[in-house]
Amino acid sequence: MNNNKLLYVALLVVGVVLLVLGVIASDSVASSFSRLFTGNPTDKTIWMLIGGGLAAIVGLGGLARGTK
Repeated sequence: MNNNKLLYVALLVVGVVLLVLGVIASDSVASSFSRLFTGNPTDKTIWMLIGGGLAAIVGLGGLARGTK
């Protein structure tokens, strides 16, 4: 496995982990209070979901593109 594939696999794994942590954080007490007062989950939750989604997309895209 070359270095680029290893990087894309790592990005995919980190992305999935961040997405899972973001979903768990969205059900937390802090996120519930934030939703109660502002209508939105906490900023940390939102950034974990966005970062995880982007990392997973980049990782999948890199693996799907393959190497030359």
